[in-house]
Amino acid sequence: MTNAPGSARDAFERARPFALTLLFGAAAFTITVSGTKTIAEIIGPVFLALVITISLHPIRLWLERTRLPNWATSLVMLVVAYLLIILLTLALIVAVAQVAALLPQYTDQLDDAVVSAGNALRQLGVEPDQIHAVVDAIDPGQIAALATSLLSGTLGVLTNLVFLITVLFFLVFDTDATRQVLRSLANRFPNPVAALNSFAASTRNYMGVNTVFGLGVAVVDGIALMILGVPGAFVWAVLAFVTSFIPNVGFIIGVIPPALIALLHGGPGLMIAVIVVYTAVNFLSDSMIKPRVVGDTVGLSTTITFLSLVFWTWVIGPLGALLAVPLTLLTRALLVEADPRTWWALPLISGKPDPAEKTESKHAE
Repeated sequence: MTNAPGSARDAFERARPFALTLLFGAAAFTITVSGTKTIAEIIGPVFLALVITISLHPIRLWLERTRLPNWATSLVMLVVAYLLIILLTLALIVAVAQVAALLPQYTDQLDDAVVSAGNALRQLGVEPDQIHAVVDAIDPGQIAALATSLLSGTLGVLTNLVFLITVLFFLVFDTDATRQVLRSLANRFPNPVAALNSFAASTRNYMGVNTVFGLGVAVVDGIALMILGVPGAFVWAVLAFVTSFIPNVGFIIGVIPPALIALLHGGPGLMIAVIVVYTAVNFLSDSMIKPRVVGDTVGLSTTITFLSLVFWTWVIGPLGALLAVPLTLLTRALLVEADPRTWWALPLISGKPDPAEKTESKHAE
C-alpha cells in the first residue's frame, strides 16, 4: 500500500528540513550565548564602543560636509567620544562617592524603621521567631559596605575604561573604511547590508531619544528633589539618567533609592511626594511627549523588550541592562532581517502587523 501525497509521512518529510534547521540553529545559538557569557568582560566594552560610535555618526556626517580631511574628522569624533565618556564617568564617581557618604548617616533611622516594621508584624500576628529572623536579616551596617562595593564597582569600570578608549580609537578611525566596504558588498549581499544599516539607524534613534529625554527627566527630577529637600539630589538625578536606558523597569529602579531616603529623612509624606513627582515626570516623558515626538524608534514589542533586558543582563552583567535594546536590535538584524526567509518573524518581534499584509487585507474586504 502506497502513501497518498498528503499523508502524514509526506508531511513529516516536508517538515524535516525545517526541523533540522531549527535544531541546528538552536544549538548554534546556545553555543554562541555560552561563549558570549564567557567573554562578557570583553564583549561588553566593545559593543558599548560600537554603540557610541554609531550614536555619534551624525556628527561625523556634518563634519564631512565641512570638507575637513578624513583624519581630522576622525580626530574630532574621537575627542567628542572621549569627552562624553569622561563626563559620564566623573558624574558616576561623584554620585557613588556621595552615596557612600550619605547612606551611613541614616543608619539610626533605618534601625528605627526596622524596629517599627517588626512591631507592625507583631500586631499582625506574625510569630516572634519569624520577626527576629526578618529583623536580623536586615543589617543596617551592611549599607556602608554596599556603598563601598558600589564605589569599588565604579573603579572597576574605570579599569575597563582603558580598554573602552582603545577600542573607540580603532572604531572611529575605521568608520570610513567600514562604510566603503559595506557599499562594495551592497550589490552582492543586499539583505545583510540592509540589515546592518537598519541596526545602525535603529540604535542611533534609540540612543539619541533616550539620551535627550533621559537628560530632561534627570534635570527635572533633580530640581524637584532639591525643592523637596531630599538629600543627594544630584545622586538621584544621575541615577535617573542612567536608568532611563533600562527598558521597562528603569523607572522603578530609579525611584526606589530616593523614595527610601525621603522616607528616612522626612517620613511617609515626603516619600509619597517623591513617588508622585517621579511618576508624573515619567508619565509625561514616556507616555505623552516621547511617543508624539518620535513614535516607535526600535520596532520591538513590550514583551520582547522586557525579555531582552532579562536575557542580556544574565549574559553580560549590568552593562547588558543598559545595552539590552541595541543588543536585541543587532540579534534581530543578523538572525531575521538578513535572510528573507525569516522576515515572517518581524511582525512577531515588533508586535505590529506587517503594513503590506494590512493593506492587502483592506483591499480584500
